[in-house]
Amino acid sequence: MATMITDECINCGACEPECPNTAIYQGGVEYDGLDGAKHAALSNDFFYIVPEKCTECVGFFDHEACAAVCPVDCCVPDPNIPESEEVLMTRARQLHPEQAFPEDYPSRFKAGAAAPAASAAPAAAAAPAAPVAAAPAGGATFVQSPLDALADTVPALESWDVPLTCFRCRGEFEVPFQFIKPGTVLHCPHCAGSFVPNTILYRDVAKRVTKFYDSFTAGLDAIRSRHQAEIERFEDQLRQSLQKLKDDVKEASADAALAGAPQKNRGFFG
Repeated sequence: MATMITDECINCGACEPECPNTAIYQGGVEYDGLDGAKHAALSNDFFYIVPEKCTECVGFFDHEACAAVCPVDCCVPDPNIPESEEVLMTRARQLHPEQAFPEDYPSRFKAGAAAPAASAAPAAAAAPAAPVAAAPAGGATFVQSPLDALADTVPALESWDVPLTCFRCRGEFEVPFQFIKPGTVLHCPHCAGSFVPNTILYRDVAKRVTKFYDSFTAGLDAIRSRHQAEIERFEDQLRQSLQKLKDDVKEASADAALAGAPQKNRGFFG
């Protein structure tokens, strides 16, 4: 179904530039129809979406771009205009004849495409647990290496806490990075107001977080690589030392007279 903007719109204008079909117009502004002519505005009070130009972003994104950036969650499916993915994709091709859409084009209809919605602001990620010694089979005790213990002090990328400030009550809270993706509906824990992270916020945070993790991972891999090389050199030296010891022991015992060994009979008179 096409997307519509409800009367909760605050006329922030965040949605208009995100639409790949130029289907969103400011209230009172005439829109360009598919026939090339100007048409009267569908709303004089707030932004509106032209149904015949809306494709719910099928072919461009795996979510509705306008809903992803709307701070008041007022870009919603229009129950009066139900449309299938096929119909929307056909419209996208008609609106953009110059564009070649891939066979696996993005679509919110595809399984797993929609981002998870949070009914309440997720709690901060729990601090990583202290390294625990595991007891493998056989009763041997395995002690975690210092390098692995150090790596465990860094939370997983998706759990990294992102500080946010509610635009309504100015309350501050934190949300794990995985919920900052566009299209996720979050709620302020102070005033319960809803908002949706926009693309700009997600990209800015993702850029900084992934830069840190790329650097951290590269450094960790380099240390592990050097450590592995040292282990291999030590193993080679150990093999050589063991072989030398084996040869030395063999040489030392080769001509030794063993107690109890049979002696040649030298006769009665010696």
